[in-house]
Amino acid sequence: MKRLSQHGKFCLISVCMFTLLIGGCNTAERQNSNLKLWYDAPAADWNEALPIGNGRLGAMVFGRPDKENIQLNEGTLWAGGPHRNDNPEAKGILQEIRQLLFDGKYKEAHNLANAKIISKTSHGMNYETVGNLRLNFNNHDDYSNYYRELDIEDAVNRTSYTVDGVQYQREVFTSFADQVIVIRLTASEKGKISFFAGMDRPAPSVVEVKTEGNDILTMTGKGADLKSKRTPENAKPIEGRVKFESRLKIVPEGGWLSATDSTLVLDGANSATLYLSIATNFVNYKDVSANEHQRAKEYLAKAEKKDYGQLKSGHSSLYQKYFNRVSLNLGVTDSIKNPTNVRIKQFAVGNDPALAALYYQYGRYLLICSSQPGGQAGNLQGIWCNELTPPWKSAYTVNINTEMNYWPAEPTNLSETHEPLIELVKELSVAGQKTARDMYGAEGWVCHHNTDLWRICGPVDGATWGMWPSGGMWLSQHLWEKYLYNGDLEYLREVYPAMKGSAEFCLSFLTPEPENGWLIFAPSTSPENRPAHMPKMVNIAYATTMDNQLIFDMLTKTAEAAKLLNEDAELVKEIEATLPKLAPNQIGQHGQIQEWIHDWDDPEDKHRHISHLYGMHPSNHFSPYRTPELAEAAKNVLIYRGDPSTGWSMNWKINQWARLLDGNHAYKMMTDQIKLVGVPGTRGGGTYGNMLDAHPPFQIDGNFGFTSGLTEMMMQSHDGAIHLIPALPDVWLTGSVTGLRARGGFEIESLEWNNGEIVKAVIKSNLGGNCRIRSYSELTTEGGKALTIAKGKNKNQFYQVPDIQEPIISKKAELKGFDLKDTYLYDIETEAGQTIIMVKK
Repeated sequence: MKRLSQHGKFCLISVCMFTLLIGGCNTAERQNSNLKLWYDAPAADWNEALPIGNGRLGAMVFGRPDKENIQLNEGTLWAGGPHRNDNPEAKGILQEIRQLLFDGKYKEAHNLANAKIISKTSHGMNYETVGNLRLNFNNHDDYSNYYRELDIEDAVNRTSYTVDGVQYQREVFTSFADQVIVIRLTASEKGKISFFAGMDRPAPSVVEVKTEGNDILTMTGKGADLKSKRTPENAKPIEGRVKFESRLKIVPEGGWLSATDSTLVLDGANSATLYLSIATNFVNYKDVSANEHQRAKEYLAKAEKKDYGQLKSGHSSLYQKYFNRVSLNLGVTDSIKNPTNVRIKQFAVGNDPALAALYYQYGRYLLICSSQPGGQAGNLQGIWCNELTPPWKSAYTVNINTEMNYWPAEPTNLSETHEPLIELVKELSVAGQKTARDMYGAEGWVCHHNTDLWRICGPVDGATWGMWPSGGMWLSQHLWEKYLYNGDLEYLREVYPAMKGSAEFCLSFLTPEPENGWLIFAPSTSPENRPAHMPKMVNIAYATTMDNQLIFDMLTKTAEAAKLLNEDAELVKEIEATLPKLAPNQIGQHGQIQEWIHDWDDPEDKHRHISHLYGMHPSNHFSPYRTPELAEAAKNVLIYRGDPSTGWSMNWKINQWARLLDGNHAYKMMTDQIKLVGVPGTRGGGTYGNMLDAHPPFQIDGNFGFTSGLTEMMMQSHDGAIHLIPALPDVWLTGSVTGLRARGGFEIESLEWNNGEIVKAVIKSNLGGNCRIRSYSELTTEGGKALTIAKGKNKNQFYQVPDIQEPIISKKAELKGFDLKDTYLYDIETEAGQTIIMVKK
């Protein structure tokens, strides 16, 4: 044991003043910001702990005075190692299984898919927790004046409480600038910081925890070997090849620091700063040759050169570069005085617009913290996972969930966070070429409904879920969407090979169905759903509506990209010849968008997936203005399916109702989502006490879906114009937002409304071109000059709408017509860099 010298008087005075300012204030003063999640009790479980992250590192902070637990993640710590999971037996039975489907022998086709198409080697790897950092404080179980918060304005977690008259304060953040987790412990009296620190990992993993000297604690281990129970008995496990090391260094001010074999012990310090670095040997999905020990040491060595103030300032500055781009004000009520879990519980029956705004900004916070350039894309739980075998592997489910994670990226001005997903798609477009060739004899590339760190592309989990060859097509929509926002042809050239490869797979895999000769996908599914008359678990199908919509989008967008880049004229001709042969949308006997090629929909079907409404959102096939019959049919589907569902499903429905211009119903979905679950007496989808989305269990996609949906309520740019406040609910008649982005390089620098009408809109044109505005309010320039009434098609290339086929409508369908509010449509010709200011006439 060694005695550490006390730092100078300045440090002591600074600590005391800080704790007096922060720790000594009362609860009302501490939570004066609208952008804080705050609580008056520690987290009872993981679903009440608070998430912090920097895109690579993640942590959940429990805020327990006596036995603090900081649960740890690193974005590349997964089970298994580089491998493939293609099933080459599929190629030999492709025509047979298609014929079974065309003959109506769905059960037989289901069995054949399980036997010959679903992977026999790997069903995907688990995302794993690093483990836990535990800080134990003796005699801190009898505390008072407790408070904890997550401040999403500076991305810092804080906990404070009093024991024996001493005020204790903790601050924790995952540094964006220095790639370490930083913990600061202070007290209002000198010599009161005493604790011991340890690390552990859930069983059955084996780790080595040891100390180096008196001030460093390390934990080393590796990802699991994994064999799925769905693979044949003789299948070999995928060897766990990701090695990790976590290194904790304690730097106290005063006191005694000592070590046992597996813990660090600090006694009688005035304050302490803890630096925690975590690293793995992962390089890319084919390479795990890095030195995790050296990486972890280097992160720590660089960070400890800075004092706490520098670390915190650098961290918050980088975070705020993203977060501060958008602000939202929907109003404030007395509800803000309550702890966040109480506000969640009361939201549906109260009036708390500030909580909706907080939930919105929390989605942006989570995206910034879980997805950063150079890192991995956010998975089912973003970057936060406390298990070795999490639900659904906490992998990438690409039949809705992964895509939903990134819906807010472009419109809420977080384009950089989109980059990890773009890189994932580019990597899949390489890995998936062998899958397409070996499994289907097809050109291009394919990915089914799931992938992981190792970029597997073969089908997993059984035919019920995995027999869906359209995951690559949906993911590829993000490549084009990003271009629509940035207009960068060099970027488009970079991602075009992936788009082209997905389109080539479409053209190779299309086959004529027997009744109409339409070119369709077979075998496939409508993700995770089945017609009511099918045997249980038999989801296999052909020509599903979502597939038809995705195929149309993949082909048309690839052709457009090819024309812009002056590439592949012959491919464009082939696409243009194929488009008229695709299956159209169909409106069935119940006035609904048909989910399948046949009119099999059941109005009592309450399934969580609404895949056949992809054409409403996130795509733009359906429009109340352009295709009112299809929009009405989409609305009928939503009514039949009902509102309550899993968390992510309800948040998708917020987006759907916003696209249908029904702000009140979109808000009603928000009240279904913002309901407290995870405590006794609650069930179903909703929101945990830490404001994370509950499927249940936790899935982060719902948080991002909410943020996307609220954006759609305030501004839409998918339907040929920038529509300002298209779907405001009656409860938000007054408000403002800044910083949203619209397609075509337009930025909504500010938008204010009062009594449901636009007061002022300021729009910057970054690319130039025609700016078409749709508004329920009559607008003029700020100087009172009349705006030009829009006529005809918008000539801005970023605002072209899809030319889809006319739908086939059942004679039994009783469509009542789609009611629309009158709007004003204006055209404003802009130059790059120009700012437009409009006000209500």
